Formats: sequence, C-alpha cells, structure tokens
Amino acid sequence: MSSDRPNVFARLVGWFSGLPSKAVDVLPVRVGGMEYRRTTATPAHVLGFDQTLLWVVVALLAWGLVMVYSASIAMPQNPRFGKIAPTHFLVRHAMSLVIGFIVALLTFQISMATWERSARALFLVSIGLLVLVLVPHVGTVVNGARRWLSLGVMNFQPSELAKFAVLIYASDYMCRKMEVKERFFRAVLPMGAAVGLVGALLLAEPDMGAFMVIAVIAMGILFLGGVNARMFIMIGVVLVSAFGLMIAFNDYRRARIFAYLDPWSENNALAKSYQLTHSLIAIGRGEVFGVGLGGSVEKLHWLPEAHTDFLVAVIGEEFGLMGVLTLLLLFLWMARRIMHIGRQAIALDRVFAGLVAQGVAIWMGFQAFINVGVNLGALPTKGLTLPLMSFGGSAILMNMVALAVVFRIDYENKLLMRAGDSTAASARTHGGSA
Repeated sequence: MSSDRPNVFARLVGWFSGLPSKAVDVLPVRVGGMEYRRTTATPAHVLGFDQTLLWVVVALLAWGLVMVYSASIAMPQNPRFGKIAPTHFLVRHAMSLVIGFIVALLTFQISMATWERSARALFLVSIGLLVLVLVPHVGTVVNGARRWLSLGVMNFQPSELAKFAVLIYASDYMCRKMEVKERFFRAVLPMGAAVGLVGALLLAEPDMGAFMVIAVIAMGILFLGGVNARMFIMIGVVLVSAFGLMIAFNDYRRARIFAYLDPWSENNALAKSYQLTHSLIAIGRGEVFGVGLGGSVEKLHWLPEAHTDFLVAVIGEEFGLMGVLTLLLLFLWMARRIMHIGRQAIALDRVFAGLVAQGVAIWMGFQAFINVGVNLGALPTKGLTLPLMSFGGSAILMNMVALAVVFRIDYENKLLMRAGDSTAASARTHGGSA
C-alpha cells in the first residue's frame, strides 16, 4: 500500500495544476523567496505547441472578423466616413490579421534567450516611439488624441508596443533583481520609475486606458516575481491614489465617472454616457439567445465605435446572453491556459519565460475584463479594445506577437521535457542492462 502513495499524490497534484496525472519526479525551484515544487507532466508525444490553445485563438480571431464586418456594414451610409465600400473595415481587418499572422510566424522563431537579452533595448525603442508620436506633424491626431504613427498601409499605435515592451522588460528586471527584491528602493523603485515614465508619455497623448493595462501588467509581474505582500500593497495604494488624482483633477475624466454613475439622466444620456446607454440597449435587445447574426439595430448609427470599443454590445445584441457567456468562457480558458504554460516554464527553472507567459495572461485577461465590463455598464467607459477581436491593426498585431511568444515558450518547455524524458529513459536502459 505504501508504494501506491506517491502515485496517488502525483495524480492529485496533476489534477489541481491542470497537468496530466502521470507525474514522475519532483524538483524544487526557488522563485522570489517561495519554493515551487515541479511535477513533470507526461512528456510531449510530439514536439510543438499547445494545439487547443491555438484553436481557441483562431476561433476568437475568426469570430472577431465576422463581428467587425457585422458591426461596420452600415458605416458607408454615414457621411462621417465618406464614400467607402460596405466591406471597407472587413478588408482592413483581414489585412491586419494577415500581417499579424506573418509577424507572429517570424516572432515564433525568436528564442526566449534572445528576448531576454533584448528586453532593455525593446523598452528604449518603445519609449522613443511614445516620444515620437507626440511630435507635431509626426503623430496622427484622431478625435483629439495623438496616438498613432502613419506607416502608409496602416496607422501604428506605439502604446500597443509599450504593453509588450513593459511586459518583457518587467520580466527581465525581476530576474535580474532576484537577490534584492526585499528592498523597496533597490528593487521596486527603479521599475516604478520606468512605468511612471511610460505613463507620463501615455497621459500626454492622452491614453489612460493603455496606462492602466501597463500598470496592471507591471504589478502582476512584480507580484509573481516574488515581491513581498507588504511592498505589493504599498505599490497598489500608490497606483490607486495616482489614478484617483488623475480623475479628480481632470474635468473630462471626472465627467465620465459621474456619467457612469447616472447614465440615464437627461444630461448624461445625450452626452458622456451616450455610448453606454446605447450599449445597454443593445445588450437588452439580445436577451438570452440574441436577434441573430446581422440583426443588430444599434449598430445602425446609434452606437458609436461599435466595431472597436463596443464590439461586445453588438455580440450581446446578435448572440444574446449565451454569446457573451461563450466569449467570457473562451477568454477565461485562454488566460488560464497561458498561466499554466507560465507555471510550467517556472517549474522547469525558466523564470523569465514563465513571467512573460503569465504577463501575457494578465494582459489579455485584464483588458478583456475591462472591455466587457464597460460594455455591460459595470465599469466606467474607457477606450480599450477587446483583444484579438476588435477592429484595430496595432492591437491585433501586438496581440498576435504576444501569443506567438507564448507558443514559443510552450514549444521550448516541450523540448526540455522531451530531453529530460530521453535522459531518464536512457538511464533506465543502462540501469536495466547493468
């Protein structure tokens, strides 16, 4: 009976960690002052990456393409957009997907060691682009915000690159600062200064939504990297206070908050909460099963930016509660699976790769949470797109690059597990022959 106990324990650990139950050896890995114990999963039968995750990503991209077409099909009738074809936004979104796919394939070829060596250079490049976009006659102004650089075939948004660059930089930073992470001024303050610099440049555009995502990514990586709870709470209090002050001393942001608290008042419904009220009307019309694909009424010039920030409202109207729940489940599963890949990398003593993967999960999960919350009226209106689905070439491109890095991490994990399995098999063979 006693010989069965390790196998029972391995099956239990495998079940709770989301890994296959056949675990063979346990190796301790110390990360951030905490000891993680690795249960090696059943080695990969084929070298590659997580195919289920790939199909979930493809499903979200394909669904997004369909919904962008559905949400934008009536826009040619709006004088604001001039004379454009009914497929104008569909074609542009499809081009973004093709470009993103090509760049993702190239990104997959880059090893995590290369990303780690290039972390600081990538961060400096992103800072340079954030400065460049603020230069008059260089940055493109849309709706009063200077956030884009014109590249001819598309407008590129440096804030999207900044999310990825901060993620890579923060992961590298925590690996370099492992020995001093208990000391606030030597460990956290330099990283805080870097995020503060990015935040100042983003607020000058202005783009508070991107700054919020970047701040959460950096905080998440600091926490997962081993910063103690006292320091983490201190950072959280500072950030919350900073965002509170940004809202309190800015008339526009303060008006958005008051409009969110009372969206149906006469003054707000026709002004700051116009998008929110029409988003709620769209979701209300959808009820449980929706009015059917293409049947949305709110997208017919009632709901502004339906193909970007408020795509979920059109999904709710056309697919109903079941469509929104399906969307949430897909994002939840994707974030959980990416987190698992990150934990697996850390268990294999690949701390940088593990923190990067978990940072991508935080990025995708948090931004999707904010976007859906805004569309449902649970959170104040904020201009953040739905990852992988909303119209926007820069966002799609950087989302696909980030996921390509996750697939690379999973691929390298499987290589290590296969190598370890081959070594163990060789040892058993030699031991048996002896």
